[in-house]
Amino acid sequence: MQVEAEVSPPTTARQFRILEPGRGALVSVPLERPGPDQVLVRALYSGVSRGTESLVFHGRVPASQREAMRAPFQQGDFPGPVAYGYISVGEVVDGPPGLAGRTVFCLHPHQDYYVVPADAVTPLPDGIPPERAVLAAGMETALNAVWDGLPGPGDTVTVIGAGVIGHLIAWLCRDLPGARVTLVDPVAAREDSARRLGVAFATAAPEAPADRVFHASGTAAGLASALACAGVEARVVELSWYGDEPVAAPLGEAFHSRRLQLRSSQVGRVPPDRQPRWDTARRLRLALSLLADPALDALISGESTFGELPARMPALAAAPDGILCHRIRYR
Repeated sequence: MQVEAEVSPPTTARQFRILEPGRGALVSVPLERPGPDQVLVRALYSGVSRGTESLVFHGRVPASQREAMRAPFQQGDFPGPVAYGYISVGEVVDGPPGLAGRTVFCLHPHQDYYVVPADAVTPLPDGIPPERAVLAAGMETALNAVWDGLPGPGDTVTVIGAGVIGHLIAWLCRDLPGARVTLVDPVAAREDSARRLGVAFATAAPEAPADRVFHASGTAAGLASALACAGVEARVVELSWYGDEPVAAPLGEAFHSRRLQLRSSQVGRVPPDRQPRWDTARRLRLALSLLADPALDALISGESTFGELPARMPALAAAPDGILCHRIRYR
């Protein structure tokens, strides 16, 4: 049984679309009434994923990866025109009784209204503000990375790259009993957000060999630093995705004599050892519940309106040092 919306449902929506590499615009798209197993969502906030969306905006998705990199509700194809994104928080204005009126998270591109299957939205847990819920996708990625890296009590953990993902990995690892966790970034200004999360910060990797290293800087220099600071038999987890840019990985010198493990981590799959018990829906529910800590607001570095997004996106995609998670406001 459908719950009637309080106002007449819109018949069109505004969508941010990349028209061609480096240029985006708001376009009008038709909007259908939701069916029995669908919901109509009115967006409240969305977030710009600084790494992946920058590559998409600049048309740097390799042809070989265009199908693998499709977002769940992507419209169009790479390099464009394409509507891309996966961080949307909104209110269900029409849908089944259990969801109508709920505030939800959805892996949807930047759009002010949208209709999706009811099982594509996840209600926010009590106490999680929608403004902070834009960090859910980053938290999922960080969770997956920690599962892939398997840090343990007492470990020395070094995280290279103090973007949103690096901050969240360090935050997840900081409470391991006896662990020494350091977040590393050459941008000294990132120390403030690390401090607010209760995480040690350095502009260069510590000299002590690390038991686990997470690399999330998106640079070849960061990868070299991650390999250099890993101890004997240590695991290095690579989270950076470089798009179509060739990256020189320094696998000479002591890489083999120290028997290092270089492991990729990508949020599209739950690690194999968890797949019998976990799926992406359970992981997302956990990620949302972990956003209860107000300290995580330190990772929201700015906000602008949806109408400003076409003009702001080129600067956001340039990945300036001061940007962590940029939040888009729809109301």
